[in-house]
Amino acid sequence: MRRVKSRDTGPELTLRRLIWSMGGRYRLHRADLPGKPDIVMPGRRMAVFVHGCFWHGHNCARGSRVPQGNRDYWVGKIARNRERDAAAKAALEALEWRVEVVWECALRDREVLEARVKNWLSIRR
Repeated sequence: MRRVKSRDTGPELTLRRLIWSMGGRYRLHRADLPGKPDIVMPGRRMAVFVHGCFWHGHNCARGSRVPQGNRDYWVGKIARNRERDAAAKAALEALEWRVEVVWECALRDREVLEARVKNWLSIRR
């Protein structure tokens, strides 16, 4: 667990490179916003969270897998992560920020991801 990073992860770097290559500009890990979003586009009032499927309990094959050892701990931990994510999203929406969540498994389909980022970049506040 010590080697698991919370910032500058592989999926996050992939998304950041894609946004930058499409002309998007952003800030990273703004501590003044609820949940400390991974990517923030202040001009668009948009916050992007890049979630690992396992750590945030996604309903894909990797996210729905629960370790056999210390099962109660992991079920509780992932449930707490999901609650924290929901609270951060609600707090940002209350501040009138648009919130996007990109799951780790969504990065595999490059064309869909590019279309999604293109849509983000076309919307102004």
